[in-house]
Amino acid sequence: MGTPTSLLRAFRPQVQERLYDFYEELRSADDLFWDRSLRAWVATGHAVVSKAAGDPGLSSVRYPDIEAVSEELRPLARVLSRQMLYSDAPDHSRLRALISRALTPRAVQTLRARIFEAVDRIITHAAPTGRMDIVADLARPLPLTIICDLLDVPQQDRPALAAWSEPVAEAIGNSRLDADRNREASQSMTDMLAYFRELLTSSRDTPPAAHTLRALVSAQAENTDQDLDELLANCALLLIAGHETTTHFIGNATLALLRNPEAADQLRSRPELLPAAVEELLRYDAPVQLMLRTARHDLDLAGRTIAEGQTVLLVGGAANRDPAVFPDPHVLDFERPAGRHMSFGHGPHFCLGAALARLEGAIVLEALLTRLPGLRLDGTAPPQWQRSLNFRGLTRLDVAFTPLSDDHDSGTQAMPTDGSEGCPGRATHAGACPVSAGPGGVAGA
Repeated sequence: MGTPTSLLRAFRPQVQERLYDFYEELRSADDLFWDRSLRAWVATGHAVVSKAAGDPGLSSVRYPDIEAVSEELRPLARVLSRQMLYSDAPDHSRLRALISRALTPRAVQTLRARIFEAVDRIITHAAPTGRMDIVADLARPLPLTIICDLLDVPQQDRPALAAWSEPVAEAIGNSRLDADRNREASQSMTDMLAYFRELLTSSRDTPPAAHTLRALVSAQAENTDQDLDELLANCALLLIAGHETTTHFIGNATLALLRNPEAADQLRSRPELLPAAVEELLRYDAPVQLMLRTARHDLDLAGRTIAEGQTVLLVGGAANRDPAVFPDPHVLDFERPAGRHMSFGHGPHFCLGAALARLEGAIVLEALLTRLPGLRLDGTAPPQWQRSLNFRGLTRLDVAFTPLSDDHDSGTQAMPTDGSEGCPGRATHAGACPVSAGPGGVAGA
């Protein structure tokens, strides 16, 4: 074994472009090593990552001592400590219980028509232009629309929520922000919670829409054992994780298909592969790269002694390219034998929004491949990656395609998600892709 370098190198733009080659260098040197720069253990092998993700000896609590956090970040840390993502049993299951009812596979299916409608509107608007930025025009607005529908957020309030979520997501994904950026993230979270408090507790002239989180909260207001501050914190988690991670998945998956045109052509000719393609694209370039754990006590992990209080960074993105589990891991293979990717986490914190992310991703990819002929990377600007160890996502992805008139491009192709023959009320094109929402599970909640 060699001596691995620090995971911090992944911050460099030139490493972001070849991230999985870098992970391979780390894993080849040692699949679990002490990173002196980060003062943390870094796990890159699939076996150690999957074992550690479900190990009760490793805690998901991110801020065990709030007073040790910098003053400007402390308000944000207090809120994060109430979220299920950063909780252990028994609090984790209690915090997860109410939110999970809004994200069951059955509940997600009620959003299917809304997802079709939103994708149809975006693609129809872009089709005559011959160009779009996948991130700004599609990958960002679509998941935000769906999560806000789920939360029953009025249209006029959604831009504010999007603005608040960005600095919070940046702080969660980057522990090396300066004081001003941390202060901005804390203030944004404070503003978001104040908004959700008003949304969920005020008496409104319009009753909550069916199958929304506001409807569930109203129905269980007197029966839940979850206090209001906890509920508000987890609504914020749902908004931030629910749209941030799906945004990155859509961008990453689109880039992967455009860089692998044979795989894109295979999907066009064999639409039945789409559910498997979604899983393979999640494995190939995961939107969430890391899970953070802290040792509750001294324990053994892959033959190493992890001391009580030490941090373990589980690099799911590296585990997804482990050749011991995924032969030829750098190849995009939609007929790959099933293997458990780590993009939705593992164990008790398996992603609560997995079914929704799968469904949104499948509908978007089908629309891009079938409704935008000649889809290709626009060479005017290279893809741009955001700077984060945790979130893997593009800040911009310019594409070009053959412009279509409004008459030529009319209606989203129907994709049955429940075994039916089509989607009532939607236009159907030849070669419709069957899509499954996949097993139900916001990232790693």
